[in-house]
Amino acid sequence: MTLRLLFLTESYWPRVGGTPTQVRMLAGEMVRRGHTVMVVTRRWEDGHPAWEERDGIRIVRLGPTGMGPWKKWGFGFRVWPALLRYENVDAVYCAGVRVLGVPAILAGRRKGWRSVLRPVSCGEMNGAFFDEGLRRMGLGTAAWPVRLGLTVRNRIVKRADRFVAISSAIEEELRAVGIPPERIVRIPNAVDEERFRPVGPEEKQRWRAVLGLDSGWRVVIYTGRLVRAKGLPELLRVWERLAGKWPEAHLVLVGSGGNDLGNCEAELRAFCRERGLERRVTFTSDVADVAPWLKASDLFLFPTRNEAFGISLIEAMACGLPAVSTAVGGVRDIVEDGLNALVVPAGDEAALEAAIRRLWSDPALGERLGAAARRTVIERFSKAMSASRYEALFSGQER
Repeated sequence: MTLRLLFLTESYWPRVGGTPTQVRMLAGEMVRRGHTVMVVTRRWEDGHPAWEERDGIRIVRLGPTGMGPWKKWGFGFRVWPALLRYENVDAVYCAGVRVLGVPAILAGRRKGWRSVLRPVSCGEMNGAFFDEGLRRMGLGTAAWPVRLGLTVRNRIVKRADRFVAISSAIEEELRAVGIPPERIVRIPNAVDEERFRPVGPEEKQRWRAVLGLDSGWRVVIYTGRLVRAKGLPELLRVWERLAGKWPEAHLVLVGSGGNDLGNCEAELRAFCRERGLERRVTFTSDVADVAPWLKASDLFLFPTRNEAFGISLIEAMACGLPAVSTAVGGVRDIVEDGLNALVVPAGDEAALEAAIRRLWSDPALGERLGAAARRTVIERFSKAMSASRYEALFSGQER
């Protein structure tokens, strides 16, 4: 049975990040299995074409263009009438509920499409995701206009045929807001385990030469958004103490603060300037492909304080990197302390420093954890396994 699928997402290629990567990988897998896929997304920059076909996927980009927190809401309003124009769709898949959930459900109900919603962040359904932004405006999720808006929105989005929970934390939130368990399907995010793979010493040095990293460094890496919720201010304070004792140690921060309300990139860069760490820390900004950076590295750090899933961690584990991580939100489904990573409490700088020191001084432990991390990915987070479950979900044949 050939399925005609419409994927709805605020961010898609050439934007970088967890959601665009996941949506693009799933779309590609569906096309390879013989289905048709159209992606409707936001046109972030004027240079992005409004329409194109790439890798067998039709991509439609709608305005408004540009950065700014209100542009995403403008996109939410623009997408509703656009969806009503499309015919010959069997299922609509919406990645992200906060902006696109309502238009996805309204269009799906009107057109008779099967609707599948996937929250991409913790707090999208119960409103906790908006806390920081609301506080800046002098509000909170307890304010009556906010409560009313969440109630109306959730009443609409609860009509989805199925919800995808990428982690136990998301599943718990969905149940807490009243989604029946039989309409929740657990499908974790996936990784391309062929592209993200361990490399030997020679290939590692080749990637370092390409990326401009010194061959004599021991490279410690973080990938993801540069936001406070990822524990990065704490990480840099720890790094300042370690860098003074380990002259060969170098930290690479892959990513940017972007449009996030918790953006702390400028704060992190200022800290490095003020503390003389500019030669010990590399900021890459956004990169099109994080795989080479992971392959050039020796150790992965993920000190996040809030995480719906943790695809950055999965990618590093697929590359066989030993990791130090917290176990918050969806990450608790992934890491087991001492088995496939070292786990520390969120916000605990002393514990983070001790775990980094432990891996630094015990290469055998790092090799064991890295090998176990790779096995975890192969057994639980492969792209083929994920695509098969989504294929059944879109066709209404999930178990």
